[in-house]
Amino acid sequence: MSPAQIALLGAIAGFTIYLGLPVGRLRSPAPRLKAMLNAVAIGILVFLLVDVLEHAWEPIGSGLSNGGTGVAIGNGALLLVTFGIGLLGLLSVERATARRVRRESAQGPGAASVGELRTRAWASTASRLALTIAVGIGLHNFAEGLAIGSSAAQGQISLALLLVIGFGLHNATEGFGIVAPLAGTRPSWGQLALLGLIGGGPTFLGTLVGRSVVNESMSIAFLGLAAGSILYVVIELLAVARKADLKVLVTWGIFLGLALGFVTDGVVTAAGG
Repeated sequence: MSPAQIALLGAIAGFTIYLGLPVGRLRSPAPRLKAMLNAVAIGILVFLLVDVLEHAWEPIGSGLSNGGTGVAIGNGALLLVTFGIGLLGLLSVERATARRVRRESAQGPGAASVGELRTRAWASTASRLALTIAVGIGLHNFAEGLAIGSSAAQGQISLALLLVIGFGLHNATEGFGIVAPLAGTRPSWGQLALLGLIGGGPTFLGTLVGRSVVNESMSIAFLGLAAGSILYVVIELLAVARKADLKVLVTWGIFLGLALGFVTDGVVTAAGG
């Protein structure tokens, strides 16, 4: 398979994230619908968190079982450090962004600058949360791209194609999870395009890297970053869910999100991924 064909596989798998993004354009959804969308996003992300940590720990556990203690300990430390960077790094970025928005708002409407006008679309808590979700999912999807590129480079074409189908279905639900906090805010199509690029683009980039570089430590590092950032997002979405005061509805929504995660991941498992 040519490099261009391998790259196309990664692009297809990443592009499907745009299928779920238009949900963010819903006009003034009812409070119960908005709470349900938020809860489904939580379920999807909780599943991704477990899935990511499982894949990150697999080579570490295997190394410990097979006598490769030194390498396993090194990879375990790498996972812990990158997990912390993903979790605490997003916290720092979110707090810095909030402080900058407050400073710009304090200047008053007459002091608006070009930079402020450009960032106003991302000034709300909902838009920053959607951006944070996209970053976390993007890190996860880079690791998925590594698997596609590696399989294709090793001549396992049927496996690579099935992985594209499975990851493509998975990414469609992830796109839905990204925009769940934006329901009712009517983000622009440009915002949705950028969110899709941040969340789905790394699948394409990971495919290109995986075609030429197969590195276990690199995969663990990106999975650790993804897990930390996804956990941060789950914490934020749970806070939003609690404010809705719809416990039964939220619980069912989380269950539905988990079910979607299991079903789409089952396709990848059936492909041998």
